[in-house]
Amino acid sequence: MDFASVAIKNRIVTLVLTVVMFVAGLHSYSSMSRLEDPEFTIKDALVITPYPGASAQEVELEVSDELEKAVQQLGQLERVTSKSERGLSTLTVRIKDNYDKTTLPQVWDELRRKISDAQSDLPPGAGQPIVIDDFGDVYSIFMVVTGEGYSYAELKNYVDDLKRELLLVKDVGKVASFAERSEAVYVEFNRNRMSQLGIHPDAILESLRQKGLAVDAGRAALGASFVAIQPTGGLHSVADFESLLISSINNRQIYLRDIASVKRDYVDPIGSEIRFDGQTGIGLGISTVSGGNVVTMGEAVQAKLAELESQRPFGVEIRTISMQSESVKGAISGFVSSLIEAAAIVVGILFLFMGLRSGLLIGFVLVLTIVSSFIFLDSMGVALERISLGALIIALGMLVDNAIVVVDGVLVRLQRGKSAEHAAIEVVKESAWPLLGATLIAILAFAAIGTSQDETGEYCRSLFQVVMVSLLLSWVTAVTVTPLLCVMFLKAPVEENAGVDPYGSRFYLRYKQLLRACIRHRYLSSASVIGAFALSLWGFTFVEQNFLPNATRPQFMVDYWLPQGTHIDTTRKDAAKIEQLLLEHEGVTHVTTTLGEGALRFLLTYQPEQPNSAYAQFLVSVDDADKIGALLLAIEAQLAKAFPDSQAYASTFQLGPGSNGKIQARISGPEPAELRRLAEQVEAIYRQDPNTKSIRTDWRQTVKVVRAVLAEEQANINGITRPMVASAIQEGFQGVTAGVYREDDLILPIIVRADEATRSRIDNLANLQIWSPAAQHMIPLRQVVSAFETGFEDEIIHRRDRKRTITVFADPIEGNATKLFARLRPQVEALPLPPGYTLTWGGEYEDSAKAQVGLMETIPTFMLGMILITVMMFNSLRQPLVIWLCVPLAVIGVTVGLLASGQPFGFMALLGFLSLAGMLIKNAIVLIEQINLECADGKSLLPAIVDAAVSRLRPVSMAALTTMLGMVPLILDVFFAPMAITIIGGLAFATLLTMVVLPVFYASIYRVPSHRF
Repeated sequence: MDFASVAIKNRIVTLVLTVVMFVAGLHSYSSMSRLEDPEFTIKDALVITPYPGASAQEVELEVSDELEKAVQQLGQLERVTSKSERGLSTLTVRIKDNYDKTTLPQVWDELRRKISDAQSDLPPGAGQPIVIDDFGDVYSIFMVVTGEGYSYAELKNYVDDLKRELLLVKDVGKVASFAERSEAVYVEFNRNRMSQLGIHPDAILESLRQKGLAVDAGRAALGASFVAIQPTGGLHSVADFESLLISSINNRQIYLRDIASVKRDYVDPIGSEIRFDGQTGIGLGISTVSGGNVVTMGEAVQAKLAELESQRPFGVEIRTISMQSESVKGAISGFVSSLIEAAAIVVGILFLFMGLRSGLLIGFVLVLTIVSSFIFLDSMGVALERISLGALIIALGMLVDNAIVVVDGVLVRLQRGKSAEHAAIEVVKESAWPLLGATLIAILAFAAIGTSQDETGEYCRSLFQVVMVSLLLSWVTAVTVTPLLCVMFLKAPVEENAGVDPYGSRFYLRYKQLLRACIRHRYLSSASVIGAFALSLWGFTFVEQNFLPNATRPQFMVDYWLPQGTHIDTTRKDAAKIEQLLLEHEGVTHVTTTLGEGALRFLLTYQPEQPNSAYAQFLVSVDDADKIGALLLAIEAQLAKAFPDSQAYASTFQLGPGSNGKIQARISGPEPAELRRLAEQVEAIYRQDPNTKSIRTDWRQTVKVVRAVLAEEQANINGITRPMVASAIQEGFQGVTAGVYREDDLILPIIVRADEATRSRIDNLANLQIWSPAAQHMIPLRQVVSAFETGFEDEIIHRRDRKRTITVFADPIEGNATKLFARLRPQVEALPLPPGYTLTWGGEYEDSAKAQVGLMETIPTFMLGMILITVMMFNSLRQPLVIWLCVPLAVIGVTVGLLASGQPFGFMALLGFLSLAGMLIKNAIVLIEQINLECADGKSLLPAIVDAAVSRLRPVSMAALTTMLGMVPLILDVFFAPMAITIIGGLAFATLLTMVVLPVFYASIYRVPSHRF
């Protein structure tokens, strides 16, 4: 099809469509979703099952194992891991990568059915399993509501009102509170007094249970009415509790206040707590609806808070931990600035080398292509975020390649005396299909990441989508709008320059001489290139390796661990001291503390820690992200000195998916003691390296346990059973739930427990009173318990695919984890493992390997597609061979670039190399197509090679230069810098490959005789 002819003859239609595309593109840009980072699907679900009273091992064998067997029947399962702890089983179900957010809901439904079917296999006393499939919800706004001088109840009332209002805001998906405390009514009895009065404990429990029930007395006819009948006697206040009558064994009626004190308080111990700069508050997380605009939602929430400002009680403050809308606006603004800078650089280069008119023409086509891309990207659901905007900058240089070829061809023909219209039509006829083939190959170079199903592939998918849309549009505009603009604005040279050989300058003559010399000495030239290639492979071994870089967010985390089993009160006391230490550091602006568990997932890449009373996390905000590196080292050293019996480690947030702990050694086997022994050996190896920190295991330490040894004979005589002993001990310390208390919309548990004097001392355990059915009165527990033995047990047991697995973590103090892992790996793998025990590696090594496997699974398919396109374009095997022989040689420039800049070779650099291959092939196709055209004009092979190279020198060099310089703004971005350096270094040498080495290989493969030189 004669694209240029149609566009030129119908110029009004072409121009109108150009304006429409431009305006529609601007409209689409304004309406596109905006995010800080691209979304990726968390393919995990939690299955939580309580098993009160069971040890971790009992939970593991009786609950976790049964549920794991049910989960393993899922065909969509990738793996199942479990955490068994005293009284609780938590399964993490991981689904295969080829399931996404559209197909996962069906998988979760099937998971629920499997879990429901397995419930009948659980032991008596195990609770109903709860499946949580919204584990990956991200709360893009995370705040803390504090109020100095206000009670918790007053603060909670305000938060409840706030949640109700914020749910009505546009684009708000969920509003979740965090670290809310639950209230309860506590009945604290005096067992000695109960024993004196002859009151059975069950009488109290049953009476409280009955009082809290909602009862139905039915209805009765009253004349023409049908009225409900309701008995009184329920509990409506704490005074009602105190006036409750209890019957003793001799039928005496005793008020509850005579044997117990009643109070309304918060559940103790607190499950979790959040503090902002030392003030306790309630966390509030707000998520965006799927496909919503984070910026729009954030602005709407801020507007709503401003509207509700008059209702905020004096002294109550809403403190912001993370406001993603502000981060997104800053990030997008930065990337748009970089995009404008890159575009300005590209256009400036075009002005310099192609003249004002040509530069303006190509610059307009470039802007049109970028703006028009937003129309299609918006319809594809691509958001404006870090990856998609970075992809536009990456594609920027490639977007002008096609237009440069067309404009350069028109300029050459104009200089030879042809008319602008004839020149434009002729150039497009010659180059349209070769340019399309080259463009498709460049797109296929990015396709592997676009089709990878793992989290990293999903995270980077918009890179492929942006490149695909923008490059295809660049070809469309190159064969339609560009030739029309050439006819309208490019002028024929002045008469004195007409007919002058455009390639007769000294520069082109020198290039011809160089090219002829390299072809004449083809074997020496080839040997030199191969030698440089071998040297670059050796040099590449000195390039640092990593997966994904850390984020530049002005906030970091400090994780604090006390010995396993530490009471939350102790953790709270330490946390208060640490908060003050952190706030004293220069540059630290705010400190948010979460006690007992990690925070809400306020970033997609943030992984909250599961509940543990020995754990606290500090989210430290700073005024400058550049200060974080020094702060991490200073804070870790300070906390290690101030709290020697704990573990504290600071870390930055990461970019992209990954796992906690850069280095993870997983040891699987049957015996917990042996697993701990092996883990200790791994820890010892870790500690020997001076660059390790945060050394720990996920099983944590063993904890103390007191075992009441039942005296069977005495217990039988007194009619006391094992459950009765357990119930008495629980009532004496933690308390048992006896019923519920109803107040308006609240349903509070009624917890019966011993008084403070008894609960505060475990040495009172032997004297604890227990009801003897045989004696019909209370007796000390020591009469039916022969001894109280203290021992140790595993409070946490982890399994992976039904195998007990202990994971040993470590992180590097400085630098990336690759070098540290390379040192530690052989030492750990040298440890002798007993039969039945295995070692596998997780952490960054596993994440990187998984991401690369995801790429490698699809790369062969797209490589084959690229090869087939080149073969079909030339109907030849030797010409594609020439092209593909040059591709590996780009490693020379890549190695030089990475070593000179100090950038590591990671996942993004790998993507950069794949895209580099596409660019190199694209330029090579343009050159070989020109060789074929020269041969078709009757030239012999040698002059055809030289003349084709000369004619393509400017467009190929210009395309490479614009791409390289367009990448410059990305060098300052920590995420894209390795990719940018890879492309810049590789493309600089790839231009030499295309314009010198490729002609040499071409002459060698086609055996151009040496005597013709």
